[in-house]
Amino acid sequence: MNVKTVQIFKHSLTALAVCGVLNSSAIAEEVNTNSEEKDDIEVIYVTASKRLKSLQESPVAVTVVDGAAIKQSNTLDINDLQTLVPTLRVTPLQRSTNTNFSIRGFGNGTNNTGIEPSVGVFIDGVYRSRAAAQIGDLPRVQQIEVLSGPQSTLFGKNASAGVISVTTMEPSYDLEGMVELGYGNYNQQIVKGYITNGLSDTFAVSLSGGYNARDGYAESIVGLSDVNDRDRWNIRGQALYEPTEDVKFRLIADYGEIQEACCAVEDSINGPTTTAVRALGGIVIDENDSFSYQSALNSNPDNNVEDGGASLQIDVDFDGFALTSISAYRSNDSGFKNDVDYTSLDILTEGGHTEIETVTQELRLTSTGERDFEWMVGAYLFHEEVITGDTLYYGNDNRNYFDVLTAAGGAPGLLAGVEGVYGLEPGTFFSNTSAVNSEFEQKNDAYSLFASFDYHITEQLTAIFGVSYINDQKDITIEQTNTDVFSAIDLDNDLTLFGVPIGSIPQLAPAVPVLKGLQFLPPMMELPNVVENHKTDDSKTTWSFRLAYEINNNVNIFATAATGFKATSWNLSRYSSPFASDQEALETAGISQPNQAYGGRYASPEEATVYELGIKTRFENGAFNATFFDQTIEGFQSSIFIGTGFVLANAGKQSTQGIEFDSKYNLNSDWSITFAGTYLDPVYDSFVGASGLDGPVDLSGEKPAGISDLSLTAGLAYNYEIGEDIYGYARVDYLYESDTKLAENVPDSLTREVNTVNASTGLAFGNGINLQLWVRNLTNDEYLLSAFPPPIQAGSFNGYPNQPRTFGANISYEF
Repeated sequence: MNVKTVQIFKHSLTALAVCGVLNSSAIAEEVNTNSEEKDDIEVIYVTASKRLKSLQESPVAVTVVDGAAIKQSNTLDINDLQTLVPTLRVTPLQRSTNTNFSIRGFGNGTNNTGIEPSVGVFIDGVYRSRAAAQIGDLPRVQQIEVLSGPQSTLFGKNASAGVISVTTMEPSYDLEGMVELGYGNYNQQIVKGYITNGLSDTFAVSLSGGYNARDGYAESIVGLSDVNDRDRWNIRGQALYEPTEDVKFRLIADYGEIQEACCAVEDSINGPTTTAVRALGGIVIDENDSFSYQSALNSNPDNNVEDGGASLQIDVDFDGFALTSISAYRSNDSGFKNDVDYTSLDILTEGGHTEIETVTQELRLTSTGERDFEWMVGAYLFHEEVITGDTLYYGNDNRNYFDVLTAAGGAPGLLAGVEGVYGLEPGTFFSNTSAVNSEFEQKNDAYSLFASFDYHITEQLTAIFGVSYINDQKDITIEQTNTDVFSAIDLDNDLTLFGVPIGSIPQLAPAVPVLKGLQFLPPMMELPNVVENHKTDDSKTTWSFRLAYEINNNVNIFATAATGFKATSWNLSRYSSPFASDQEALETAGISQPNQAYGGRYASPEEATVYELGIKTRFENGAFNATFFDQTIEGFQSSIFIGTGFVLANAGKQSTQGIEFDSKYNLNSDWSITFAGTYLDPVYDSFVGASGLDGPVDLSGEKPAGISDLSLTAGLAYNYEIGEDIYGYARVDYLYESDTKLAENVPDSLTREVNTVNASTGLAFGNGINLQLWVRNLTNDEYLLSAFPPPIQAGSFNGYPNQPRTFGANISYEF
């Protein structure tokens, strides 16, 4: 640890000691956790260590949101969850399936199927490998745990930044059910429900599902569908079989579909090419009204997702230990079609598809009963096949657009002149028959062997050591069909009709640099080939060590050192290109493509390290938890959109120091408050060759974009009774994120600051009828989620506006 970190941890130790003394004094009289007083804090149990422990006893930095809070706050999906968990940030981007999750500012996995997320999402112990399988509406949730920091030792290869673990309700042996209808602005219509019952003393089942539809809140001004709508449904069935007290089988099957138009963009900065768009009759949205929520796209941004799977969990208790097996199969098919020039002109349209099949198997043996030495050993197997591809279509306005650009640059008729000297038909370059189709396949096999040991040194002090060995293998195939004639011309060497390269023709030689700037989609080098390796094989041993000390029944402190790992991520996009180190060999082999670009096929593994000091307290009517941390990721995998594709690279080193805390206090039997926050001090310790505003830059020593220094959430809830059979509540939740630059490759003026207020109120009647009124973004807070430079529009920048105010009412009947 560096000097700054040592100083932070010295202050942290002092703060923890003070907190421990203060809380110890405040609760000299031990709190009776079994008290029936309503203003006592309920004991929360978590599975963060894959053992059921109380939140107080678990020496892990974890934030818990229970099912009641999710229901009262009208939290529908993981995107909504960030308003309750300040250390979590969820950012939907170019399309529905490109949603990025980050914890403590670390996270990636968007816009490129080859990049697996650094934040692992698990639902009932089953890993969801891509955002397309994570963004659907939440099922009937028991609780959600957000684990901060590397969790690779117990959760595997893609948890180097943290974990989101969703636990759903099991079937009940009693007949229970619910049906809910909801209506909101933008014509939102929600229907959801469940039913569960025991078919015998040992067998119970449940069936749940939901439908969520809403008009888009971004109005199309060119006569197409409104954008950022909702149209999704899901169904989920469970079977629970408990033949004896020691054996349990839980089978889950689910399926859901999404068919939505996403995502709306606004014009943040209209650059000089805007003149060319207007000259061709294009509509340009006013850059001074970023939140007009208008869309001028010339085609609907369609997003389709079909996601489903099944899992079987078997739990068997033996004498002194328990066996857990979780077997799962998941399939996710998604497709999209986007207007990627983001104007009303028909310049560029992209369509794509992704099919993912995943099979996982986890086995765990865990010691049971009270003992000084507790243990757990396990193994995890992972097999996944990915088929993905996209096609970039040149539209009817494409050639005219380039003709206007070159004319504005002082070279009218330039493209026609170049076609002439090469003997090509007029209109060959950038014609609407041109397209670039890229197809990718990835086979991924991985396994991990893990173990965890808890040694109770004394009644108060426990040492926990975990270790995991991870192996990850990937095999890649890349093919491309490119009919972009102009991008395939070698302007330096291909001979014209005059027998010389174009640069040797005096009238055209000055235009060669301009022409090269228009060759932005040259042919791709396919894989496998005789030079490049199309396989990777990564192995790593990760570990964690924790000391947990119980000061008294209500104050626990802990210290953690842990590592994390994420394997090589391949660039499965049209910008995949050979490494510069392979250039000579490719040219020698004679297989180098015209205008061959060099950059990289993949980002090497990222490795995380974290040091933590934490405190967890319970006191009469309240609880307070805090963690000081110093977290570093070596080789952080970074993907940045540069207009025509995505550059994938490793940041040499990214680190952050900070603190996260959460607290709850019951003022009395009716009123309660929650307050939580995360403070970060992030920095690129080294990142040479990052994608900057005007090309590659050195970001070493700079703050990463898109990460707020301070994030806070606050909540106020009022629960009351009206007579004997009517219970009511009202709650307000607030999210604050401090100002930060949106992306590395946009101007400093494009920033975001979040001040979002959500509110809800409801009544529950003794006859099972429930009413709820809700509003999200009550104050209509306006900010951009992210920003980017659009293709072939130098000097222009687009952004993704946040969701405006939404509100509605729900009525449900429970039995």
